[in-house]
Amino acid sequence: MDWSLKQALLGGARVVCAVMLLAGLSACSSVNRASGRMVNAITPYQIEVVQGNFVSREQVQALQPGMSREQVRNILGTPLVTSVFHADRWDYVFTIKRKGLKFEEKKLTVFFSGFVLDRVEGDEMPSEHEFVALLGQANRKPRVPRLEATPEQLQRFAPAADRQPPAAEQAAEASPPRLSYPPLE
Repeated sequence: MDWSLKQALLGGARVVCAVMLLAGLSACSSVNRASGRMVNAITPYQIEVVQGNFVSREQVQALQPGMSREQVRNILGTPLVTSVFHADRWDYVFTIKRKGLKFEEKKLTVFFSGFVLDRVEGDEMPSEHEFVALLGQANRKPRVPRLEATPEQLQRFAPAADRQPPAAEQAAEASPPRLSYPPLE
């Protein structure tokens, strides 16, 4: 082969490679768009995260000024946050993070004067029934039932005169019952 012919073939091969490379790169944007839609359609499982001390409205209503620290602990439980620098203050924090719903955080602060309850400050707490209803809310779309009956399902609800027994019942009626059985070992 002549040297100039080799150069021409190499030059042509380079052009073909460059065209294929450009075609491949231009296709990447459409592949990225399609894969982006697929990634957005498939989401990983996200667990419900419930943290802290749940304090109900009924528990807060049971607190009375003048109660001892032990009585408050018996009603509300051990506080989530106690501070060495704020010994007369207990903080109860409750958070819930759920997929598809907004992040919720409830705070309740109990202040003591010495060893007795002075006052209570914080968010409006849900009742126990409201909290249970909150946890029971479905995060997913409801399952849509099939609204079409199969012929077999329709046959089960047909009037007795129109009903035909299934093939298994017909076979059972045709064969006589067995009078002897093999021995058990």
